[in-house]
Amino acid sequence: MIAVVDYGVGNLRSVSKALEKVGAEVCVTSDPGEISAADAVVLPGVGAFAHCMDNLRSAGLENSVREAAASRRPFLGICVGMQILFEESDEFGRVEGLGILPGRVRRFEPKDHALKVPHMGWNEIFVRRRAPHLAGIDEAARVYFVHSYYVETNDASIVATTTPYCVDFVSSAWRGNIFATQFHPEKSQATGLKILANFAALVKGSGAAC
Repeated sequence: MIAVVDYGVGNLRSVSKALEKVGAEVCVTSDPGEISAADAVVLPGVGAFAHCMDNLRSAGLENSVREAAASRRPFLGICVGMQILFEESDEFGRVEGLGILPGRVRRFEPKDHALKVPHMGWNEIFVRRRAPHLAGIDEAARVYFVHSYYVETNDASIVATTTPYCVDFVSSAWRGNIFATQFHPEKSQATGLKILANFAALVKGSGAAC
């Protein structure tokens, strides 16, 4: 069973339906006990970094997310659910994140007036480290983005893919059991479904329930 964390933000229905489409068992939950019992955890997120962090704390789920990320269970962060795994964001002033991964979140500052913010629509991902979640994904595969901020890190060992837009930004990160995407796999058609299927394959057979 995969627990999709419900903390009042994120496109929960689209994420859960996409996971179900690739054969995963899913529960959408705000119950810390269910999150702890699940075989895997998905942390979605849309909107402002600070709002997501405030909601996570208000829901009493910060420790549950930290424990899930620290466990050996597969963990997937999506969009702002990726960003808040990092140390801090510049959005609306300095805001602390969970600090699970090293790096900060910065706003795009286009020098080319043809590049608009937010970065919205389809763009390519280029593999830097072949995480198991990227099995069968072609180089320069196109996925769907909607964001004005991006992750910057000095730790190349956690960078799974990069994408060019203003800078070559981190479009997905991977460390141990944690995989996180700036793009929306649930909106990325066949490529996104393949990534979610790879994630579900890592979960299959673990036997816990929520």
